Amino acid sequence: MRKLVLALLAGIAIAGAASADGEKAGEFDYYVLALSWSPNWCEIEGDAKGSDQCDPRHDHGWTLHGLWPQYTRGWPAFCPTSQRPPSRAMTRDMADIMGTSGLAWYQWKKHGVCAGIPARDYYAASREAYDKVTRPAVFRKLEDPVRLPASVVEQAFLRDNPGLEPDMITITCKRGHIQEARICLSKSLDFVPCGRDVVRDCTAEDALFTPIR
Repeated sequence: MRKLVLALLAGIAIAGAASADGEKAGEFDYYVLALSWSPNWCEIEGDAKGSDQCDPRHDHGWTLHGLWPQYTRGWPAFCPTSQRPPSRAMTRDMADIMGTSGLAWYQWKKHGVCAGIPARDYYAASREAYDKVTRPAVFRKLEDPVRLPASVVEQAFLRDNPGLEPDMITITCKRGHIQEARICLSKSLDFVPCGRDVVRDCTAEDALFTPIR
């Protein structure tokens, strides 16, 4: 395992802004695509909740936490909308990349309503954004928990995604674990620089990375 971590290092050579609940839907500057490392989420809180996402049969790695409309500073949430809420079938169909239908529903209720588009289109955009980003395969090869600099995770994404620059991605940590990769995208889902309140990289040099079960 030590060799794998060294190979990662050699081969590659928390957000704190305030939300603005109730803002007008469709008026935002860019998206933040939040990708969560599922094994770490399960270890931190998912197992305690008994989440189906953490069942080994799913083999989850980087899952979609959400696609969040963002202002240059801050973000809207829980926007009033005339759009119909998603059906159970819509949320169920997102569970393959989001872990659970419940998360898909909550992301619509909090963030999707602020996108100013129908629920079906919001989920389609979320899936398109998720598919656009290459999730580094090297992390799926881990067999044992490892500790590594959070910057290594960022460099892996930069290496595998041409056009992605350091100011377009941030890596967050939680309770000593790598938590998320947050990537900034335009409304047309192209890579763009993040606002200052988003780019707050985890500076841990020994963050825990748990392998897929």
